[in-house]
Amino acid sequence: MAYMSKEGYEALVAELHRLEAVESPKASAAIAEARDKGDLSENAEYDAAKEAQAKLMEKINQMKLTLADAKIIDKSRLSTDAVQLLSKVEMTNLTTKSKMTYTIVAENEADLHAGKISVKTPIAQGLLNHKVGDEVEITIPRGKIRLRIDNITIE
Repeated sequence: MAYMSKEGYEALVAELHRLEAVESPKASAAIAEARDKGDLSENAEYDAAKEAQAKLMEKINQMKLTLADAKIIDKSRLSTDAVQLLSKVEMTNLTTKSKMTYTIVAENEADLHAGKISVKTPIAQGLLNHKVGDEVEITIPRGKIRLRIDNITIE
């Protein structure tokens, strides 16, 4: 089951629609155009177009599976007592004294530039179920970091 926010679900539905309505016809047109160029046995453009279409179809099918298994989380039922999926966590790196804020989201909603990290990342995993004031030591690829949870909110 894939837990996600309502916004994430709607964005995934919109992207799936765009792929099916815009990108799929483009891929079919590219194959038809390449086919019109003659001998398919030595037509690299045709092979590339077929491969691109296959990758697109695989992506579409994967998105459909994700949506079929999706469970939208009702934010009104979430608590700020401890870190969980869809928590916005304000924290301090105890080594550098720098402040960080991340929202923990489903893997397909992750966007580091927007401050959204996947629940599967080491930082998110290390924060889950901890409360405001807790200090946690988390192993990341570059070593260990110590974080103090300063605030938990749900947006």
